Amino acid sequence: MMRALPVSAWPEADRRAWEAACRPGARLKRGGRASYLKAISRADLERRSGYFLHHLASAGELDLSAPASTNITPEAVGAYLERVRPLWRSVTLAQSVYKLRRMAEILAPDADFAWLVAIEQDLAFVAQPQARFDRTVTTEVLVEAGLTLVREAEHATHQRAIWRAAQGRNGLMVALMALHPIRLKNFAALELGTSLVRIADDWWIVLSAADTKAGRPDERQLDPALTQALALYLTWARPVLLKTKDVVIGSEPGEPLRAGVARAEDLLSGSLWVGGMGEALRYGTVERILTETTRQTLGVAVAPHDFRRCGATTAALRAGAHPHLASALLQHRDRRVTDEHYNRASTLSAAGAFGRLIQEMRSTPG
Repeated sequence: MMRALPVSAWPEADRRAWEAACRPGARLKRGGRASYLKAISRADLERRSGYFLHHLASAGELDLSAPASTNITPEAVGAYLERVRPLWRSVTLAQSVYKLRRMAEILAPDADFAWLVAIEQDLAFVAQPQARFDRTVTTEVLVEAGLTLVREAEHATHQRAIWRAAQGRNGLMVALMALHPIRLKNFAALELGTSLVRIADDWWIVLSAADTKAGRPDERQLDPALTQALALYLTWARPVLLKTKDVVIGSEPGEPLRAGVARAEDLLSGSLWVGGMGEALRYGTVERILTETTRQTLGVAVAPHDFRRCGATTAALRAGAHPHLASALLQHRDRRVTDEHYNRASTLSAAGAFGRLIQEMRSTPG
């Protein structure tokens, strides 16, 4: 698995150039070259460039004192491609070189990267998107698989508590992503009290316009089918993963607690998805869990973006009378449809309609 070198560890010239490129505009002053990009796009450029720089660092070839982008040479890129070609599919390879070139031109706009454009075009020409028909599973199957894992974890008292907690978490992940197929970046970063909030007796996913690729707020009530599974995760599985042995209520915020003891309010804050050491799960780990859990449970490896495709396919197959259900569910903008279909209420109502559709399908025998 490739790792990305964090920006803080980049060569100083690269890091300073990137900081300047991301500087926002102010009044009559123009922003940096990357200031117009959404945060998710900037993060993607950082990650793809970080892969290349980590490769150089691990080979002992990263020059930390070099001018911006001068570590990107034909020889270095050639060695990088040799390393990642066995690991990545052709489309990922082509996209990664394309984004490395974009970053190089942002950091060093006067440099000539025509040679890298040529490599990028060669890779794009032979890139073959992988057929995905074998990874399309209707949403009700995914939901049932996820909730079944949760029930099995709850009753598998002969297994270790940490194993049961992890399986319960993984099952909830599958069911939640199936019913609410938001983008992986948002799904992995769900945080209690911030992007996953409780309002009265209901739980809501609340994403601001700045957090979504579409640039529109995304607010959707968690489907009732998930209520019991989420409650079990928050009150049992997640505390086990956090190594919590006892809970205190009403203690002072600054009061020290014994190891394994947590305040009740602290259990309802922080990252939703946590690992066996209590750590917040990272983007790549969440991606792996979703893909591996579906592969082991259904025999089909459903990657995070495939959940969105499965949702769209299910909506198209089962809800032909609602032609814009899939677009609203996924927050896609279709220019042929007026903006009224994409106001704040559209995703909310789409999520509700989709949830009712899935419940109907799960209740139908055969």
